[in-house]
Amino acid sequence: MFQQIQRFIDQALGLGLENKDINVGQMSLRALVVFVLAIAMIRIGNKRFMGKNAALDVLLGIVFGSMVSRAITGNSPFLPTLVASLVLVLLHWVMSAIAFRSQWFGTLVKGHDSTLVRDGEIQWEAMKAAHLTRHDLHEAIRSSGAPPDIGEVASAHLERNGDISVIKRESD
Repeated sequence: MFQQIQRFIDQALGLGLENKDINVGQMSLRALVVFVLAIAMIRIGNKRFMGKNAALDVLLGIVFGSMVSRAITGNSPFLPTLVASLVLVLLHWVMSAIAFRSQWFGTLVKGHDSTLVRDGEIQWEAMKAAHLTRHDLHEAIRSSGAPPDIGEVASAHLERNGDISVIKRESD
């Protein structure tokens, strides 16, 4: 049974074939599998790793650039590579549309924010999970124009894009 499944996967993805022998369907399926697995791997990583963009967007840029360069240099069959690249762009479009309509899916592929400060108190578990130091937090507070005293911060959040947003306490 396991060997049948393995043969099916090998055939579907064209594993073990020379690059020139991979057909459009196999390359497109490879693009889909790589895209989905890469998003999962990036989501495991730190939010700040991706900079100001969602993992979904950065991944498209990296994988798309890599794929089309192979078509240009001739390292992969031209037409299947271009079709697989188009599959990636369409997959990105579909996933973005689903994320727009579904909060659950949006959180799955883009992540969620984390509360770093609540009512002037640092949330150390969230800081630890995000690999942020007190210095990182103070830098974000200074950048936001809020008073440098954490006690004056109503809340601070590590946003999905890696930015830290700060809301200062209301003046009495």
